[in-house]
Amino acid sequence: MSGENRIAQAMTPVARFLALVAGYALLLLTLTITAEVLLRRFANVSLQGGDELGGYTLAITGAFGFSLAAIERAHTRVEILTERVNPGVGSVLNLLATLGTMLMALFMAWRGWAALMESIEFKSLSGTPLMTPLWMPQSLWVFGLAVFAVVSTALFLHAAILFLCDRDRLNRFYGPKSLDDLIHEEQAGVTARGAQ
Repeated sequence: MSGENRIAQAMTPVARFLALVAGYALLLLTLTITAEVLLRRFANVSLQGGDELGGYTLAITGAFGFSLAAIERAHTRVEILTERVNPGVGSVLNLLATLGTMLMALFMAWRGWAALMESIEFKSLSGTPLMTPLWMPQSLWVFGLAVFAVVSTALFLHAAILFLCDRDRLNRFYGPKSLDDLIHEEQAGVTARGAQ
């Protein structure tokens, strides 16, 4: 078996696609905000609902980005302890971190689903001039949370298996990124950009 995390590699295309969609949505939001500011300043005109759509966009793009962040070990972790413990204790902490991420992802997906079902049941509309049916943005939001729940569950199960049979790989795949990891990633990015 190679030294690379095949579980993370298998899920990366979907997570990367969602992150790309989120990035373009944020770019579109930025252009909308810019247009709103310029129109207010120079034409005394406002785009109705820009702030509402911005809120939906931020919630959805956040949910879409969670999965790639989990795969790339980019979620915030307090590393001050893991740097000072031996690899055995570190493997326990790394397993607990993946467990905590999975539990939080499952909780968010569960509560998001409940909110979506409530909005559908009561035909909820936003309390704004747009009167957006809330199931529309919530559906995308819940989809992102569901993907995050699936990704984080797969990562936890993989980490649990590694905890039983190969704790060095558990620490390498699921521990905080080391300085060497960050340097290697940056060098690979520079090389890839140079080849284009």
